[in-house]
Amino acid sequence: VQLQASGRGLVQAGGCLRLSCAASGRTFSSYAVGWFRQAPGKEREFVADISRSGYSTYYAASVKGRFTISRDNAKNTVYLQMNSLKPEDTAVYYCGADRQYGKTSGYEYWGQGTLVTVSS
Repeated sequence: VQLQASGRGLVQAGGCLRLSCAASGRTFSSYAVGWFRQAPGKEREFVADISRSGYSTYYAASVKGRFTISRDNAKNTVYLQMNSLKPEDTAVYYCGADRQYGKTSGYEYWGQGTLVTVSS
């Protein structure tokens, strides 16, 4: 599975942005997908994930209620809708895919990162 993240941008605090993670391959629906982020000088951290069917989702406490993860298996794409953005959300965002849902690290496949910058 090859993943391509997109949707980078610069937004003001309180604004919104949607990231996309497009996957190649016919077995995309066999993978759970997660979003992670890495701020300058910090380790990569889990943001949210979604099960293969899209029925189950899980969020980090820091983004719960502000971010929404969703997927369209027909389009081989997972989205991360980010609302009420804060300067501390500034990071490079990565998507990952894994056969197992519920993991917060150690994904099998990774896409390249996309930069999100939130100004105060």
